[in-house]
Amino acid sequence: MPSPQLLDEYCQFFRLLSEPARLQLLCHLRQGPMDVASLIAATGFSQSHISRQLGQLQRAGLVRCERDGVRTIWHADGDLVEDLCALVQNRLRQRLENQLQQLGRG
Repeated sequence: MPSPQLLDEYCQFFRLLSEPARLQLLCHLRQGPMDVASLIAATGFSQSHISRQLGQLQRAGLVRCERDGVRTIWHADGDLVEDLCALVQNRLRQRLENQLQQLGRG
């Protein structure tokens, strides 16, 4: 059984992922590195909103950035984002398939 501190960390992590804007940014960065201007164009979010959300994702270790001259290029950081997205997509796909099968039987 996880300790109370570890459970608190779990809760904070899942709260981080419960924000649609952060999930949208992760999905875009999962496709490849982008700068903030590209993220603004892709999402329609303001620069300050994107910066705030990226900061939270960075503190959680889900994104990283690098400087390219005056631009900051953001990346989804490593296998964790890929693993999380694949796990959720597969689970939701299975759930939808099960629901469609149930409708077909009813």
